[in-house]
Amino acid sequence: MFHPAIRGKPQTARKMVSKKVENALNAQVEKEAMSSQVYLAMASWAEVQGLEGVAAFLYQHSDEERMHALKLMKYINERGGHAVVPALTKPPKDMKGIMDVFKSILQQEVEVTGEINGIVDLCLKEKDYTTHNFLQWYVAEQIEEERLARTMLDKLNLIGGDKGGLYLFDRDLLSGASQPHG
Repeated sequence: MFHPAIRGKPQTARKMVSKKVENALNAQVEKEAMSSQVYLAMASWAEVQGLEGVAAFLYQHSDEERMHALKLMKYINERGGHAVVPALTKPPKDMKGIMDVFKSILQQEVEVTGEINGIVDLCLKEKDYTTHNFLQWYVAEQIEEERLARTMLDKLNLIGGDKGGLYLFDRDLLSGASQPHG
């Protein structure tokens, strides 16, 4: 004999995440996926420019941003919501230069930090302490991401227009790219 939930329409579990929080998390999935795409475009540009270390660094960060999106998607689904795979716009193909790449990265990470903080605030208003707790990993991750982008910009500012310095910067990134980050 079959259990009533198995015959016909399955019973749905109680939704544990509010629609507002679910929508905000799905919007963040899109931002993380878009960040992954932007890093991927930057990596391709760097590789074509002969900046093998910068390219490896950016490919790695593209993978990390995708992982951030997947982590959010799995959380949404586990909490009774429905994670949505976003449509993404095509990122720019060409970059103005290495300094602009890292300025763009910092700007993007600061924006993501603001978005994460907004979702944290929403969770407090909705009294969704479980999602608030889940998002603390992202809060800490964003501190690290911004620090890393600022450090890269500081190094590039020190290098200035010195091609030898850029060569060493690129080589240092290549040797450090194999180390996992977030």
